[in-house]
Amino acid sequence: MLRYKIHIYWSQEDQAFIAEVPELPGCTADGETYQQALQNVEIIMQEWIETATEKNRPIPQPKNRLVCAE
Repeated sequence: MLRYKIHIYWSQEDQAFIAEVPELPGCTADGETYQQALQNVEIIMQEWIETATEKNRPIPQPKNRLVCAE
């Protein structure tokens, strides 16, 4: 499970919801709905991490302290 903070907001200019992951530079997605933007950014987050791993680049640890019971 990815535990990064996600910012989601409405962009009047783009006429779409924008989802950004501040801790993963360039990790952004959009969607026609809030839920679609969230789903899209979750895919992009996974791809971001996979690409960083393949290129031996550091992957930032999540800064926020979430406590999840699993």
